[in-house]
Amino acid sequence: MTDQPLLIVENLQVHFPTKQGIIKAVDGVNITINKGETLGLVGESGCGKSTIGRALLNLNPPTAGRVLFDGEAINGLKGKAMQRARKRMQMIFQDPFASLNPRMTIGDTIGEPLLIHGLAKGKARQERVAELLDLVGLNPDFAGRYPHQFSGGQQQRVGIARALAADPEFIVCDEAIASLDVSIQAQIINLLQDLQKQLGLTYLFISHDLSVVQHISDRIAVMYLGKIIELTHCNKIYKQPLHPYTQALLSAVPIPDPEADKQRQQIILHGELPSPLNPPEGCRFRDRCYKAAPLCREPLLEDFGEQHWAACHYVEK
Repeated sequence: MTDQPLLIVENLQVHFPTKQGIIKAVDGVNITINKGETLGLVGESGCGKSTIGRALLNLNPPTAGRVLFDGEAINGLKGKAMQRARKRMQMIFQDPFASLNPRMTIGDTIGEPLLIHGLAKGKARQERVAELLDLVGLNPDFAGRYPHQFSGGQQQRVGIARALAADPEFIVCDEAIASLDVSIQAQIINLLQDLQKQLGLTYLFISHDLSVVQHISDRIAVMYLGKIIELTHCNKIYKQPLHPYTQALLSAVPIPDPEADKQRQQIILHGELPSPLNPPEGCRFRDRCYKAAPLCREPLLEDFGEQHWAACHYVEK
């Protein structure tokens, strides 16, 4: 990992018009992801995590803001310009089976990006597909099989191989292990880490599971209702969470020590995640926060030292 930014996101907004009003799925997000880094993005379902991931690849075009990839603004690119940019940016989807075409062999699925980007064809394409299958721990002889002939973990390895086909620099892992068994999750995380070291990859790792994100991330951003509310280095957020929402999430994460588990106090969040159609006034977490006061106003991300950012007026400085 270096301190050189690969991806810079400035005031990113993604809004969706509906009959009921405007859904502000992402509402003013600023993040930087450095080359070779894994940034974990966590939060409850519906908070906008996946929308951010798709917006970074221009799959969901941003409503406002800028996405700079290696210094180039990519939102707004179209046609061949977007195709050239997307060669360097790929995605691993949550449901491996749904993301694979059941009518295509996995060899054709992995090899499709090679054709689209004009990287290889014929025998060279077959050799590259075999190389990619071996890279993700699958037998190259499986290239002629179909997705339904594989387990969930094997299907996700196919998805990873497809993402690697165009030799990208940045990969969005959108809940890439959420649908897998726990034992298989560990294997996929280890594979992603090995590939990162071997190929110099940069990840945005999206998950709702803080215990999973801890094992792969360099930094962690916590998201709530369309906004980043805490951001810092991985170890720091687990040892000293600043935002009440992060504290509540961590208090619910199981720990292997029964005695320590008995001594800690779990913070119960009351109510459901508010609708992005009608978010609370002021701080968006105020309706569920155990520290909330009547005069809570809109907090901004503030650096509380050592690159530990939080958006809360009641952080103990």
